[in-house]
Amino acid sequence: MDYKGSLNEVIKKHGADAKRGLTSSEAAARLEKYGPNAIESSNKKSLLSKIIEQLADPMVILLIIAAIVSAFTGDVIECVIIIAIVVINAIMSIIQEGKAEDSVAALQKMSSPEATVIRDGQRGHVKAEELVPGDIVVIETGDIIPADMRLIESSNLKIDESSLTGESVAVDKDSNFETNEDVGIGDRENYVHSSSIVTYGHGLGLVAATGEETEIGKIAVSLDEVEDKETPLQKQLKKLSKLLAVLVVVVCMGVFALGYFRGSHNLLENFMVAVSLAVAAIPEGLTAVVTIVLSIGMNRMADRKAIVKNLLSVETLGSTTVICSDKTGTLTQNEMTITKIFTNDEEYEVEGTGYKPEGDIRRQNKEVINSDGQIELLMTIASLCNDANLIREGEEYKITGDPTEGAMLTFAEKWNINQETLNDKHPRLQEIPFDSTRKMMTTFHELDGKYYAMTKGAPDVVMSHSSKILINGEMQDFTDEYRKKLADKNNDLASQALRVMAYAFRPLETLDQDLTTENIEKDMIFVGLTGMIDPARPEAKAAVAECHASGINVIMITGDYFETALAIAKDLGIATSRDQAMQGSELNDKTHEEIREIVKTKRIFARVSPENKVQLVKALEANDNVVAMTGDGVNDAPAIKNADIGVAMGITGTDVAKDASDMILVDDNFATIVNAVEEGRVIFSNIKKFVSFLLSCNIAEVLIVFLSILMGLPSPLTPIQLLWLNLVTDAFPALALGVEPAEPGLMEEPPRDPKESIVSGDIRTNLISQSIFITLAVLGAYIIGLKWIFPGSIEGAHTMVFATLITSELLRAFSVRSTKYTLKELGFASNPHLIKAVILSFALLLVVMYVPILTKLFEVVSLTWEWIPVLILASIPLVFGEISKTMRRK
Repeated sequence: MDYKGSLNEVIKKHGADAKRGLTSSEAAARLEKYGPNAIESSNKKSLLSKIIEQLADPMVILLIIAAIVSAFTGDVIECVIIIAIVVINAIMSIIQEGKAEDSVAALQKMSSPEATVIRDGQRGHVKAEELVPGDIVVIETGDIIPADMRLIESSNLKIDESSLTGESVAVDKDSNFETNEDVGIGDRENYVHSSSIVTYGHGLGLVAATGEETEIGKIAVSLDEVEDKETPLQKQLKKLSKLLAVLVVVVCMGVFALGYFRGSHNLLENFMVAVSLAVAAIPEGLTAVVTIVLSIGMNRMADRKAIVKNLLSVETLGSTTVICSDKTGTLTQNEMTITKIFTNDEEYEVEGTGYKPEGDIRRQNKEVINSDGQIELLMTIASLCNDANLIREGEEYKITGDPTEGAMLTFAEKWNINQETLNDKHPRLQEIPFDSTRKMMTTFHELDGKYYAMTKGAPDVVMSHSSKILINGEMQDFTDEYRKKLADKNNDLASQALRVMAYAFRPLETLDQDLTTENIEKDMIFVGLTGMIDPARPEAKAAVAECHASGINVIMITGDYFETALAIAKDLGIATSRDQAMQGSELNDKTHEEIREIVKTKRIFARVSPENKVQLVKALEANDNVVAMTGDGVNDAPAIKNADIGVAMGITGTDVAKDASDMILVDDNFATIVNAVEEGRVIFSNIKKFVSFLLSCNIAEVLIVFLSILMGLPSPLTPIQLLWLNLVTDAFPALALGVEPAEPGLMEEPPRDPKESIVSGDIRTNLISQSIFITLAVLGAYIIGLKWIFPGSIEGAHTMVFATLITSELLRAFSVRSTKYTLKELGFASNPHLIKAVILSFALLLVVMYVPILTKLFEVVSLTWEWIPVLILASIPLVFGEISKTMRRK
């Protein structure tokens, strides 16, 4: 890497001329050799490929086969309906999921459109994409860095690298810095990176890397190489589809063989019976119901400030076992805040968070301080020696400029010390700008007819340049005792991960003198210290606690400093001790297996690189975790893309992070992730319920037909009756079950095993028992109808089966709402959608049975007193289900 070694070595390596730059001909030759300074876009998926993806789903393939078989057997209506379901489902999925991810295009948007270069000894402008290694680029405040560059010159240069490192504070750059060691992006003081922003100062840079060779280019390449992974729901639906396919084949072969051995040697007739039964085994409405319920879930999550881009990701959230969270802006407010001050030989606490100037200043005994001359002086220095601006927009406050200076302005405003008013009254007459060598900034003002130099800077530097100290408004000698006390206090505040600043002033007789740092920044009067931090979000602590109660581990992965990360993590309850934290650089020489062991115990990773983040995500996934990764910067994008659920910030997030993600937090709030996880759990729980409902109905239908044939009875259901059951009667209750409210204690349960089948445990037991009881009840109705109520009338017997089966399935919908809680405990009316769906489905049954044209089409008759045995028999599965729940609970 070109941040290593001496500047002369790097210049020589690239064949550059630091004064005259490249010649135009050499630049053209290098452009031909290295290619444009741009990132190639990955190919977008075509509409055709999206449609093929939808049709490649095993369940959809099964439905298409069923449609073909229906057409072959002459059941054209069933064929058309099934194909319509497949088409509608595909259209819904494509519309809901929207555009395919285009992370690389977003990276291109972030690149600078042009750069100021020196070529042929002349300064000029070229398009950023025309830059080549060896070019000399002029760097000014406000520029977007167009390529990775080694600094040749720097003057008070500050760069916002937050999109790459996650740090909330702009970093100082120094062209004189040299190292031969491998260091992270945030510690390359002599190097600037493409897409970062110049917030202060100016400089000159040698282009060292362009296009895909830049750090941001490497990220683009890594994003392109990441393959989309199947969600847990996709995997389980595939397993279910395979199971159903096996069931269909077994049923076909069994019925075909049964017919043959019972003496029916009409092979075509046997085949038709077997196929119609196989079609009955496929829950045609399942795919459509899953799609609709996931769509409803997406809308519910959007209402809770979480936009999910992919339908199946809605459910994956409910399986999450680990949330890897960025610190800045997600767990914290991304607004630097002064929380401690030390002056008058005393420490004070400053209340309030963010840039809104509200909050009291209190002594350690909690006494509120409303006025104090020395604190006011400290505030005045902090406000005047300041280049930021605090802006109010309605009820919101924001800053322009350096966040640390913004925190100082907010601090002063808490006592109504307004920067604009101060500047009008005491305008800046001269200044000595901040630079990274002396680590101080001084401005000159007139107060009460006298001139003052007001200085802020690093505590150790300001203290070393001060000879007096102000205590309760009186100047005293800055003794060794005071120096030690202040040094200890500085260390104490720094150990709390506070960014500490010191303030001093010096009275001047006149400004008609040499206003240099050597003449002015000496013999100063020390006033005090402030400690500031980007505070944790108030709601994040409760959200982390809820995660832990739900069996979800929270891991902080940040580009910020170790002590800062540790302090915030301890405050939020993510970690309890220092040995749970680790520097990202310590991962660089570790194997994948070693990192898999590390992530089992560590909860904080600080100063991490984009590669470290991907390493951690992959290690967690290798340990059978379902990982949600949050972030907002370009540096987060590879890890976001690699995670099972990638989560980007909606407010502070870069386009790259958003495009690489599966979910976007509208409010940048960690608590919103927890809300989304809860919604995901509810959705999967409901998917299990309606899958159990649909499968129990279909299995019962298969058993009813199969056992009837086995007993030598005529087929109890016609093909159109089976289709009506699968597509109309079952569909509405299934949809209503998809919006079932959360069961009590859902978030107190551990995350489900992603390998766990949709149909497992109590669900499987309930499904089997209910299928058997529905079968017995309906066969009872069939035999009663065929032998006693409608003797000799196959239509009458079909009616008894049709009415009993539909009624029992509708009542079964109430029982399937929970495998733990009875209908009484849940509340019969707690899901009004289900009541409406059951009434609608039952009303449609009555329409079929009492509208003459439909009774003829469905081959049924109108029932009168016969409803009595129908209702009694249809209630058996529901009664048994509720009794079994009570017995199991006891």
